Amino acid sequence: MKVIRAKSAGFCWGVERAIQVAREESEGGRRRVYTDGPLIHNRQMMDALGKDDIQEVGDYQSKKEIDVEGSDEKESVVVVRAHGISPQRRDYLKGLGLPFRDGTCPDVGIIAGKVKSHAEKGYKIVIFGDPEHPEVIGLLGYANENAYVVNQEEDISNLPDLGDQVAMVSQSTMFTHEFKHLSSLLAEKYPNMLVFDTICGATKERQSDLVELVKEGADAIVVIGGKHSANTRKLAKLASSHDRPTFHIETAEDLIPSDFDNFRVVGVTAGASTPEFIIRKVCERLEEL
Repeated sequence: MKVIRAKSAGFCWGVERAIQVAREESEGGRRRVYTDGPLIHNRQMMDALGKDDIQEVGDYQSKKEIDVEGSDEKESVVVVRAHGISPQRRDYLKGLGLPFRDGTCPDVGIIAGKVKSHAEKGYKIVIFGDPEHPEVIGLLGYANENAYVVNQEEDISNLPDLGDQVAMVSQSTMFTHEFKHLSSLLAEKYPNMLVFDTICGATKERQSDLVELVKEGADAIVVIGGKHSANTRKLAKLASSHDRPTFHIETAEDLIPSDFDNFRVVGVTAGASTPEFIIRKVCERLEEL
């Protein structure tokens, strides 16, 4: 079977940076690294990092208290996840009394800065994103309770009167066309609204590269990445929208050979948290079919 791999499949620079930060702090396992929730949304990579004593504690949304029991047995450090956290959560983590290192993706940090600066100026903030996603939860913490999350047209209809000062941003891993659509609807009501397209370049690149797979003749699309990964789920949704059979898998072991009996060409892409060793293994397995 012919396999076409998307040019941008795999780690984005923000994920690479977070992993680098954690590994630097680990010093090959000499120090224990606690990450507040998953450092990145890929279970297999988190398992690999565990070999260097990089341990996920807390919960998916970085809301619960975390247990750093054992930190007195070995030199330890806390590392912030790539998705970022709220300033309130940052204060909590620093209060644990352990060394602190920030692994937040710089692109997410830029969004947080826009939310914070405009909220301080009296703007109501509208965030396009998933209200349950840790990135959005973190961003809300910078808005001084003056932010609202929208994900669909109905959410815009349900917004209260936001007044004269409104600013809109996006979670970094959303669809560009959906952001443009919802921001245009909101701008009809608030023509002076400030709109910041904060969808990151890596997300846009992966979405456009997936479309190229379709143009290059892929009969089906395999999307590799964690089930919790927002950008991976978006890629799978985008592939399905192009009327291509789509398979969202985490590893090569998830492939079912009979699913591909009727395809000659398969396109492969992967979310921004998917490591190279998994992508390579999936491509090799598909080529054997």
